[in-house]
Amino acid sequence: MIIWTISFKEKTQENGRRTTVDFLFMKRSKEGEVSGKMGQSVVLTGMVLQTMPIGEYDKRITLLTKERGKVTAFAKGARRPNSPLLAACAPFAFGEFEMYEGRTSYNVRKADISNYFRELTMELECTYYGFYFLEMADYFSQENNDEQEILKLLYQTLKALENTSLPNRLIRCIYELKMLVINGIYPNVFSCQLCGKRENLVDFSIERAGMLCMECAGRERGTRLEDSVLYAMQFIISSELRNLYTFTVSEAVLKQLEQILFGYLQKHVEHIFKSEQFLYL
Repeated sequence: MIIWTISFKEKTQENGRRTTVDFLFMKRSKEGEVSGKMGQSVVLTGMVLQTMPIGEYDKRITLLTKERGKVTAFAKGARRPNSPLLAACAPFAFGEFEMYEGRTSYNVRKADISNYFRELTMELECTYYGFYFLEMADYFSQENNDEQEILKLLYQTLKALENTSLPNRLIRCIYELKMLVINGIYPNVFSCQLCGKRENLVDFSIERAGMLCMECAGRERGTRLEDSVLYAMQFIISSELRNLYTFTVSEAVLKQLEQILFGYLQKHVEHIFKSEQFLYL
């Protein structure tokens, strides 16, 4: 007996996070046998977010891909010194990965890496920041979802880390805020959260997830923002990804921007990123 299932995609909103449910088109010809998309070789473009040793010589890697969002793949023999996958299956590696698609995971056959971000990994501080950015991308991305914006943001952010003219602390603030934008949980810095006015925005309220105008600031507890901090946040939120890392700010502005984002993430994300602790060493 042959049973066919229908293929479709459905996008929903759940707790402010983007979710895509992807049902594949498959044919079950015999008991326990599935054909269709499974068992085929696919080429995915993406970046290695994390790796884990498996057995004596293998690796399990997490990839953020342009075509299928976050995927898990196994790389046999990738820990052998002479393996062609040794460098390709390391964090930060970006390129094309040819993989065999199994029932529950992928198996890497070969990889064509276009950027290893070696310059980034030669600076210890940049490496710490890079791993923090990878971990955040891993947390916010999902399987079988369109995560091209996160992948683009991650790639451009790692490129920015290689630019010595930009402070790493500023790069972090830009990355964090834009990640919140992509995932739809960013603060409103364009109008008052209480009355909706767009003029005289003076205080930032973490509780209200946005700005308060002069009149409403007296009724709510908030943090008085420098005008330059407000303008910087508005620019980051509204700009296209390619224009993000094109400005610098003063030390005073950077400090307040760090404080605002630190408190906002603690309140509205409520996740502890393990790699973040290394940023304060």
